[in-house]
Amino acid sequence: MGKTTVIAISGVSGSGKTSLVKRLAEKLDCPYLVFDDYIDADTYPKNMKLWLQRGCNVDEITTPRFVAALKHLKLHTKAPFIVIEEPFGQCRSAMAQHTDYAILLDIPLEICLARVISRNINSPYSDSLTAIPKYLSEYEDYLRDVYSNVLEQTRDSCDLRINSVMPKQALADFVLQELVVNCSFKHTDPPL
Repeated sequence: MGKTTVIAISGVSGSGKTSLVKRLAEKLDCPYLVFDDYIDADTYPKNMKLWLQRGCNVDEITTPRFVAALKHLKLHTKAPFIVIEEPFGQCRSAMAQHTDYAILLDIPLEICLARVISRNINSPYSDSLTAIPKYLSEYEDYLRDVYSNVLEQTRDSCDLRINSVMPKQALADFVLQELVVNCSFKHTDPPL
């Protein structure tokens, strides 16, 4: 069995990470992991404003269950690829050692913000009348600066940076083309 290549999809909330992860996993016929499935009350620093003032050290974002799930999957999959949603690319040392190729969805923050609002409005599990104003207040107060800081860090550690807004399928097709060029498809035929 050959080495499994782990492809990380990165970006801020609303950048399209989860949609791309699922589309790539389907096209590559491989397993995937989504970051939000592994977060808990201890994942993020308790005071995000203070974390921003200290410089946004992404190693303070901890996801031991996510790391364990990826290690387990790498040991037990026969698939040549695993696609993960890792918002911080290869910046978090706990994940960097398990990630082979990082793609950053570096689209304008205002588009990401609009997508988060839309997602909240359309979610049957969200109290959008409460959630959206709270998020917007936090976004204006400190979240936009947090996102900007984290994006700057992630840009330095990614293998592919996409700063164009594209329809979901066009984005997946573009990324697959890039993967054919930049990652090994010797285990299988390219998924084109």
